[in-house]
Amino acid sequence: MGKTVLASAVVLLTGIFWGVYWVPVREVARLGLDGAWGTGAITLAAALFLLPFVLANRGALRGRDVVGVLSVALGGAAFALYSIGFLYGKVALVVLLWFFSPVWSVLIARYLLRLQVPLLRLIAIAVGLAGLFIMLGGDGGLPVPGDLGEWMAFIGGFIWAFATAGMRLRSDVTPLPSAFLFALGATVTSLASAPFLEPFPTIAQPDLPAVAMTVLMTGAFWWVLSIAALMWAAVRLDPARVGILLMTEVVFGAASAAIFAGESLSASELAGGALVILSGLLEVWPTAAGSERGTESRRA
Repeated sequence: MGKTVLASAVVLLTGIFWGVYWVPVREVARLGLDGAWGTGAITLAAALFLLPFVLANRGALRGRDVVGVLSVALGGAAFALYSIGFLYGKVALVVLLWFFSPVWSVLIARYLLRLQVPLLRLIAIAVGLAGLFIMLGGDGGLPVPGDLGEWMAFIGGFIWAFATAGMRLRSDVTPLPSAFLFALGATVTSLASAPFLEPFPTIAQPDLPAVAMTVLMTGAFWWVLSIAALMWAAVRLDPARVGILLMTEVVFGAASAAIFAGESLSASELAGGALVILSGLLEVWPTAAGSERGTESRRA
């Protein structure tokens, strides 16, 4: 019971923490590391923080399931797109489009993994798609992402659904090496895309200490400590509970952007966003019920 409560608290705090992640990302861009360069620097710092732990335990990655390892790195690539998206779109919409990923997860489970999908999850797909159409097409336009940031979050969420499926089914990597692979996948993705988004950065010499400090702190706290903590907690909880607790990110992302960046959502964006959140809750609810039944039968 104690570990379950602690793991739940960790996931809840991680969601809140990532809800304000856009703040250091935009600060790094303001100081000169614009576009994907900033995310590349942040995730490279995270990978370098974690490298000594991986080198100290070289067996941590030796002989691990290749699909599981690649899935973790792919998850990092998805998160890199999410991170970069904050510079090119509204924070709340970027977060909401990312949290559309449960719909992709259901489709992957049904059509690629050939798993039985409960009726409530099929309803979740319908609700999520309705929310997406209202959120993106409520002004009478085409119901597609409207800017680069929204597209990055949308595609990132799609990739994340594949990555999480691979991690759940095949990953046998422990938390710190997982966090390293995650950061490495994000670094490669960011630095590969950076030249196509913004010119090579030039940073004023007086800003160098502030850039270095922001990059190092963001890499250490968001990409190392919080990711490692989340990976520790996620394996101790039902995926349903993890998904629900992480939705605090949506609330804190939207609220912090409204307060600190003056971003607001239209009525259609709010209505569609609410349906996307409801879709996520419906997607995990059957798993939660099944998990509780399984727990009770094991106790009996």
